[in-house]
Amino acid sequence: MEIKWLEDFVTLADTSSFSRAAEMRNVTQPAFSRRIKQLENWLGATLISRATMPAELTPAGRNFLPVAQEAIRTCYAAREALRPSHEPGLVRFAALHTLTVTFFPRWLKALEKAGGGFSTSLMPDRGGIEANLDALVGDEADFFLTYTHPEVPFHLDRRQFLSLTVAHDRLVPLVAASVSMAGGNQPGLHILDRAVAQPRLAIPYLSYGFNSFFGVALSRLHLRRPPFRRRTTHENTISAGLMNMAMTGAGVCWLPESLARDEIDTGRLVPASADDGWNLDLEIRLYRHAASRNRKVEDLWRTAKQLIEREPA
Repeated sequence: MEIKWLEDFVTLADTSSFSRAAEMRNVTQPAFSRRIKQLENWLGATLISRATMPAELTPAGRNFLPVAQEAIRTCYAAREALRPSHEPGLVRFAALHTLTVTFFPRWLKALEKAGGGFSTSLMPDRGGIEANLDALVGDEADFFLTYTHPEVPFHLDRRQFLSLTVAHDRLVPLVAASVSMAGGNQPGLHILDRAVAQPRLAIPYLSYGFNSFFGVALSRLHLRRPPFRRRTTHENTISAGLMNMAMTGAGVCWLPESLARDEIDTGRLVPASADDGWNLDLEIRLYRHAASRNRKVEDLWRTAKQLIEREPA
């Protein structure tokens, strides 16, 4: 049971619309529907009649609604009562794992040089776009640091959340100089181009899955690029893990240049394609609540904006 399921249900009861409720809860409609179904499975009862338009509560749903509303009130009242009365001073970040390794340390150093010291805490990457956004929406984090791309929409109300583009990166297809394939090793350089030209050639592929940011971005990229056969040999939502697999010759992998720069420079990883159309230009963006938070949050936000003005990303 998760409190967000109860909040989803109450929002749906208020709106009688899955699409409108999903928009208000800052998630996609499929994800919202899955969460309602998870709540129903946990309770062992159907709460929403899906045979009517607009959506209606079942008798079980009508009985459960006041219980859900009271449970939400009780949980948030308990949280407020247990919170320390003073501000601990830590600025809380939710961030994609790759950015905590490649970008965050040097960016934080630049912020401190520009505006003084900031005490920070990092939440672990939850492995999916919506899961990481939940940390910000649910006020578990003051900031969300993430990659963005126009083909991967973020369901955040711009009236409630602000964003800054703080840097840029690029996702590129890379592979070891020698790749393990059926029949023996093959040269990795431009193997993706050979797969496009030879439809029968199936190349080993290192996947992010379908729920991570890079997984969604790459699924859109593959739809608009020439098809090629691939055989998934390993899946991981963490770029650093996939990079280590790629260096063993396990397959082609799209990696952020900032992460793989040393491996590219030393030749441990080589371009899988000579076609720049396989690359994805990325923004690194910082999100926060639009409403004023605390002094430390406001100081960091102001310093981040000043840093952009001084040194354009």
